[in-house]
Amino acid sequence: MDIKFNKVSEFNRGILYDLLSDAYSFDDSIIEVCKERWREDDNFFFDNLQIADSCGFVTTLNDEAIGIIFWDPRNMPEYAIIGDNCIITKHKGKGYGKLQLREAIRRITQNDVKKVFVSTNNDLIPAQRNYEGVGFIRLDNSTLEQWQIAQNADIYYGMDILG
Repeated sequence: MDIKFNKVSEFNRGILYDLLSDAYSFDDSIIEVCKERWREDDNFFFDNLQIADSCGFVTTLNDEAIGIIFWDPRNMPEYAIIGDNCIITKHKGKGYGKLQLREAIRRITQNDVKKVFVSTNNDLIPAQRNYEGVGFIRLDNSTLEQWQIAQNADIYYGMDILG
């Protein structure tokens, strides 16, 4: 097993969209709702490779792209928000998602970040297990801040890093 975490700039435009589409291929309604945002994210990151390479990466297994993860650094060092995060279908359930998430947290914490947030939906049980498995704590939805509510997710998680 040769897992690597590669710079986005090592790949071609469209890789982010393709990986996300594959990872969510089990639910056409997710793809329908998210596909335009995924295209916009893909274009943004490829138009701004310095941001892509510092705030995300492509996970590879034996040189095959199998996943991506990105985080929003605009509120650092107070907090970072993990956004697009996926492992393609044929590699789900093998622990690669946890490895990818741990690597993202390791990179985020190099910036003296105090907290990391992530959100998901009720139907995405594997994502919930993944986040809880690396130490995220489910937040009480009645105490969410407006920016969290605006994400329109069902479940929000937080992780205290510093202080």
